[in-house]
Amino acid sequence: MSRSAPALRPYLPEDAPLLAAIFAASIMDLTGDDYSEAQQEAWAQAAEDEAAFGKKLAGQLTLIATLQGSPVGFASLKGTDQIDMLYVHPSAVGQGVGAALCEALEKIAGARGAKKLKVDASDTALDFFRKRGYVPQQRNTVTVGDEWLANTTMQKTLDAVAPSPPGGHA
Repeated sequence: MSRSAPALRPYLPEDAPLLAAIFAASIMDLTGDDYSEAQQEAWAQAAEDEAAFGKKLAGQLTLIATLQGSPVGFASLKGTDQIDMLYVHPSAVGQGVGAALCEALEKIAGARGAKKLKVDASDTALDFFRKRGYVPQQRNTVTVGDEWLANTTMQKTLDAVAPSPPGGHA
């Protein structure tokens, strides 16, 4: 059975409740090997205020990945050079959703002049970003609610979009 590639579209304000649900499901179902239940709950609480969550997504360049027209993941670019969020619903993991979102943000960042793209990757996402060419820079500890969570700042050097030589000759 051939799977269709995820389609990407821009974030719309009415997507906030569904993306909040994807965010929470992704954290609660996928990060249990790396974070305690208390850490997961504190992290997932970031989406409980859907209005604030939606405002954050609207304030960044946010893309939504869909499979058969249904949103299954999202990613956001903060400024020109930082992936702020990249979350995929547990039911869609392994279907190229995260890769499609990450690749799109890399292309957008490069087109906007970024030379490098950074991400603060959760321990769960380290291998995903490592396979995409991101290199660990430093370990961080962030406070979320009453919990401390570790993550790793990773960075990828983006391929420079070579300008065409003058006169059109290579």
